[in-house]
Amino acid sequence: MSDPVVADTRRLNSKPQDLTDAYGPPSNFLEIDVYDPQIIGVGRGRYTTYEVRMRTNLPIFKLKDSCVRRRYSDFEWLKNELERDSKIVVPPLPGKALKRQLPFRGDEGLFEESFIEERRSGLEQFINRIAGHPLAQNERCLHMFLQEESIDRNYIPGKVRHKDSTDCCTCPMYIYFYITSL
Repeated sequence: MSDPVVADTRRLNSKPQDLTDAYGPPSNFLEIDVYDPQIIGVGRGRYTTYEVRMRTNLPIFKLKDSCVRRRYSDFEWLKNELERDSKIVVPPLPGKALKRQLPFRGDEGLFEESFIEERRSGLEQFINRIAGHPLAQNERCLHMFLQEESIDRNYIPGKVRHKDSTDCCTCPMYIYFYITSL
């Protein structure tokens, strides 16, 4: 009589692993970094922008590598769009830091290096939590946020379709629906 544990183990080792399998890129990945904060403008018109870089091999994204600059208000826009149009629970953004905006503060307020780094880290965590959600990956606003130079705030909300399924004439579900509705 054979040992069931040994038999189960043999089934797991069906293919020898080579270096490509062990050290190659993961089958599906989505990496987003928020970095390189830059202060733009002078006086009361100052604001901070962050570079948002995305790398992926997920077929839902039209670009596999993109890099855009975003302000905190752009992250707020994305959060509001997702809360309004999607079914996911949207994580919180790092706080607005209203006390840091008071004019009589002795420090740099919103432009203090430690605050900018703390906010950058919070924004990176926010965007990675959202982009890692499978339902959020289909949202047009997320694609625009990650891949378009400028955000069109008058866009039409909706879902992004995988490029293979957007051709309605060859989509199997469309063909099935068309044939059964005749």
